[in-house]
Amino acid sequence: MINKKSIIQKNEKKMSFFNYLKKKLIKTSKNISKKIIKIFKKTNTIDKNLFNKLQEKLIISDISIHTAKKIINLTKKYVQLNKLEDPSQLYKYLKIEMLNILLPVEIPLLINKNVKKPFIILIIGVNGVGKTTTIGKLAYYFHKKNKSVLLASGDTFRAGAHEQLFTWSKKSNSFFIYNSKKKESSAVIFDAIFQAKKKQIDILIADTSGRLHNNILLMEELKKIVRVIKKNNNMVVDEIMLVLDANIGQNSINQLKTFHKNIGVSGITLTKIDGTAKGGIIFSLANEFNIPIRFIGCGEKITDLRLFNAKDFINAIFTDY
Repeated sequence: MINKKSIIQKNEKKMSFFNYLKKKLIKTSKNISKKIIKIFKKTNTIDKNLFNKLQEKLIISDISIHTAKKIINLTKKYVQLNKLEDPSQLYKYLKIEMLNILLPVEIPLLINKNVKKPFIILIIGVNGVGKTTTIGKLAYYFHKKNKSVLLASGDTFRAGAHEQLFTWSKKSNSFFIYNSKKKESSAVIFDAIFQAKKKQIDILIADTSGRLHNNILLMEELKKIVRVIKKNNNMVVDEIMLVLDANIGQNSINQLKTFHKNIGVSGITLTKIDGTAKGGIIFSLANEFNIPIRFIGCGEKITDLRLFNAKDFINAIFTDY
């Protein structure tokens, strides 16, 4: 028998999340969707001039030239094959095509029950992207799923990093470990793994230093952390999560290239998406790297970290024609 009450509750929850996302992405929506609609409404025909203006608008919205050209070329082919003449129909297809770019990277982070405890998540990224804040929100996310979490304060470079992470551990009901006598991140994280095993902790989230991504010492430090974890009773880093700030636009591509080349990135969290009008960078990241986007950060509250959902994201930024 179908439980109608359960279906209604699920639909209400889905709708409330969509409304939440729509409110948070209003700046991106105004810059991408509404300005694109203006281009379409100023013409009654689909021509070369329309495509040029559309491509320009995509690039201004922080979509890379490479990705913008791909989108335009696909829309041109669609127009030719279907002999479109109405700009409103092209707008609907554009929305579908941009969704298709995001769908392949909509891959949630799953904790395999059969994996040895702890499940290790290594958080990387440069200073200022919201790395430590993301760790706190991520810990709370897993706490709500009844998972025990240990936060390892592996950022031994930035002053105040330990105190900040300790505060987040309290907010998220997580365990916390830091050793002031050990100056290397790898040593702190080695101890954290030992403690996590001893206490049968489900998830270990390790913070790391965040100097500039082109800093050689930082990259060598991260490589050493990965080596140390592998030597610890054949443990593995289950997730190397790169935190990127949506506000920095094309520079996030350079950061991803460097981190991925040096230690490999298995997932991305895009922060501060609510504070930028140029959220188009998410399309470039998806199209050019095809690395899973796990979460998006949409605010300062501990609950403002949400699983990335491509369809909800597209519907939130693309208003009706």
